[in-house]
Amino acid sequence: MTDRTAAVTRETAETDIEVTLDVDGDGDATVETGIGFFDHMLGSFAKHGLFDLTVRCDGDLEIDDHHTVEDVAITLGQAFEEALGDKRGIERFADRKVPLDEAVASVVVDVSGRPLFEFDGEFSQGRVGEMTSVMAKHFMRSLAMNAGLTLHVGVEGENAHHEIEAMFKSVARALDDATRVDERRSDVASTKGQL
Repeated sequence: MTDRTAAVTRETAETDIEVTLDVDGDGDATVETGIGFFDHMLGSFAKHGLFDLTVRCDGDLEIDDHHTVEDVAITLGQAFEEALGDKRGIERFADRKVPLDEAVASVVVDVSGRPLFEFDGEFSQGRVGEMTSVMAKHFMRSLAMNAGLTLHVGVEGENAHHEIEAMFKSVARALDDATRVDERRSDVASTKGQL
């Protein structure tokens, strides 16, 4: 199997970002975004998806967290798109349900090349640390749009930290499952012949 890695940069007037990704990694992460809880979520995403991930972001946090979270998601989505290439042999579909104490997140993903994001639920508190809770949902939307994912996510619980963390973990586990290579398949998992 060829290396499924990518290095993507994004520089705007609002953020300066470098992302490296190894889809077939060990779950190692080095993350520096300036938002502690977001760093924790990206580290958890890497650990539970077994992705090796480096994220460095210098963003306009003096304004708020929006541009940093959104632009990291865009860049990470582009890294997945690049690393997966023509998606030959991947499982393509996966679903996962992950609990964290009272919270539970459910995810269904199709690495389809047709971006769509659906979300069911709400976060119990407006913020976790320096991160606005709604930005967790926006992160997943931006990731799906730029990685070419059909992504359905649901969350429920009583604590936004738990709800968001369960969501990041379940998306990571589902992506790990969906991007695994099935050795029986020599083409892409589509009657169209491409994803």
